[in-house]
Amino acid sequence: MKRVTTLSLFLSLFALLSYGQQSNNKEAKNNETSVIQMDNQMFIDKVFDYKNDKDGWKYNGNKPAIIDFYATWCVPCKMVSPIMKSLAEDYNGEIYVYKIDTDQQKELARAMGIQSLPTILFIPMEGQPQAIIGATSKKVFNNAVKEVLLNNN
Repeated sequence: MKRVTTLSLFLSLFALLSYGQQSNNKEAKNNETSVIQMDNQMFIDKVFDYKNDKDGWKYNGNKPAIIDFYATWCVPCKMVSPIMKSLAEDYNGEIYVYKIDTDQQKELARAMGIQSLPTILFIPMEGQPQAIIGATSKKVFNNAVKEVLLNNN
């Protein structure tokens, strides 16, 4: 009886660990294909340290990025949101897609000169970021990814 209980406990633990591993793998994959919510400190760490780097723009990332500056009350921002999610899925592993809520990250929005919403920043590995201001079609955003971020003219 003791052996059956031990075996049962072992199998239950194994099943639980296996499920947890599958769940973690699925979660990691979802993070790669989803839009990443960004705050001020994450921006400084992963994009640009605007507080300390006074010599000009220098991107800190390891692959090109899109940053969607938005607000929850902004109707055009709501129209762009599913497009950003779709781009994150389409270019999985090739680019990062970030979102910054300008109401929550006012200092960052001010520092980046965001005056209109949505403002979509396309950040190549080298060179200056380029922006699209306002809502537009997925085709326009897709072309910007290819031309600005991936250099596929």
